Amino acid sequence: MALVISEVREQIGTITFNNFAKRNALSRVFIDEILTALDDLLAKKTRVIILRAPEGAKVWSAGHDIKELENPGRDPLNYDDPLENLIRAVQRCPAPVIAMIEGGVWGGACELVLVCDILIGTHTASFAITPARIGVPYNSSGILHFMNTCSMATIKEMFFTAQPIKAERAERLGILNHLVEPEDLETFTYNMAKQISLNSPLSISVIKEQLHILGNALPLSTETFERIQALRRLAWDSEDYVEGKKAFLEKRPPVFRGR
Repeated sequence: MALVISEVREQIGTITFNNFAKRNALSRVFIDEILTALDDLLAKKTRVIILRAPEGAKVWSAGHDIKELENPGRDPLNYDDPLENLIRAVQRCPAPVIAMIEGGVWGGACELVLVCDILIGTHTASFAITPARIGVPYNSSGILHFMNTCSMATIKEMFFTAQPIKAERAERLGILNHLVEPEDLETFTYNMAKQISLNSPLSISVIKEQLHILGNALPLSTETFERIQALRRLAWDSEDYVEGKKAFLEKRPPVFRGR
């Protein structure tokens, strides 16, 4: 069974996550199918792409497949990680990408929706970034994606508590562009996509790339970058990372000791 379903309607492409048994966890195989669908939709000259879960989903995506995280001693979120490749593909996609959200958005999926261009959700949507639950040091590009959307106070709360932010608050914080009733979600989202598709695709793709470039225009010295990597290495070499991953797989609360 395909893990994603893609279709094109009136120059609007839709990628529907179909990995229900794994709560749409972003495994390597699942991500490969999403990337293939994305390339196929672009080849068909779609002007807008919608990422969605099936109607009525309780979980939009459970985030990174924990079983596929690197073992301690290696960066769990390195440049070539499949999720990182997907995030860059969405950012670099010349067509606007709309995240149509029902249900929980957890972990790395939270970053994925933040790099989408427009977020539309229902009252069932919630957002949680959870690396602290398993001792994972988040990467700098991922934190920057949060900084481009949320206030520093919100980012700290989300990362430090690992608790979900509900849809109503997410709209107030500017995470969600629009909050609509479940029965209106599809109509509202596709109406917006239709409006976008009527505008100049070249103008939109150029503006999107400009925004991407300017959003990353934060110069870092070599020393600063090395300092950040050293800080992250403390976590991925730690006993806490071993315990966090083990506890998750054993379905029990982790016991972190800060070393």
